[in-house]
Amino acid sequence: MPLYEYRCPACGVFELLLGMGTAGREASCPECGTAARRLLGAPGLSRAGSPEARLIERTEATASEPDVVAALPSGPRRPARHSTNPLHRRLPRP
Repeated sequence: MPLYEYRCPACGVFELLLGMGTAGREASCPECGTAARRLLGAPGLSRAGSPEARLIERTEATASEPDVVAALPSGPRRPARHSTNPLHRRLPRP
């Protein structure tokens, strides 16, 4: 159910939880009972289940909670690959 914002001239802004499409242009203020006009605001859109949102959440989590490894992975080690390009020989070595 969406939240709708209303502005009471006496009390200010308040929110009402109403069914989709049931909110009118005016509602009575819960504090003073005065007629309050509905405000138009930005919709609360979310991509919470999308792959992009999950990727962003995982990336943000690794900044503060990195995975800790107790040992090197088991299994055969692959030999280091070396370039055969002669131009790479001129690059500085670490």
